[in-house]
Amino acid sequence: MSRASGTTTVLLVLHGGKAVSRSPVRPTQLTYRRMLPFARTAHRATARLGAAVWVLRNRTQGWNEPMLDPVADARWALGIIRATHPNARVALIGHSMGARVALRLASEPDVTAVCALAPWTIGSEPVKHLPGRRVWIVHGDRDRITPAESSLVYARRARESGAEITRHVVAGSGHAMLRRAGQWHRHVRRFALTCAAERSPA
Repeated sequence: MSRASGTTTVLLVLHGGKAVSRSPVRPTQLTYRRMLPFARTAHRATARLGAAVWVLRNRTQGWNEPMLDPVADARWALGIIRATHPNARVALIGHSMGARVALRLASEPDVTAVCALAPWTIGSEPVKHLPGRRVWIVHGDRDRITPAESSLVYARRARESGAEITRHVVAGSGHAMLRRAGQWHRHVRRFALTCAAERSPA
């Protein structure tokens, strides 16, 4: 975590997990390791544009209602980012539970964009805080863990609240993002480039 004063954008990568689990997230955990190639993709695409990529490893594996442990962990990371890069914009890239965390934290003042990969969204998930944020949703149409229909419903609700939502479907791909992996990485690359190339308001 270097204090690079020239950093204009920080991309924070958030991994998935389970509905309930107090087990710690190990460095070897698949849900965590799954996001490392996406972090590398984002880094390669944006390093020359003054962007930094951070990857968060949560304390525990679960969403853990009502404590919402991964939300607290991501808020902690945002605090460290603010201290390290005080003038940087923040964009969040999350998968599954991590996408749910990212969508929740779109309300944070320095978060300007969210890329939600195979997001875990439910009918009561809040959306009223999304207007003014760039939100990309990418979902495989063969996802059996978080069905693509759920993010379609979420996107419709968000648009009704005035949010700008871009939703992409990866045909033939499931929750693990292994099939058609190149398409998933292209979406992340485009998202990262769009965020990093955005000019700060004068």
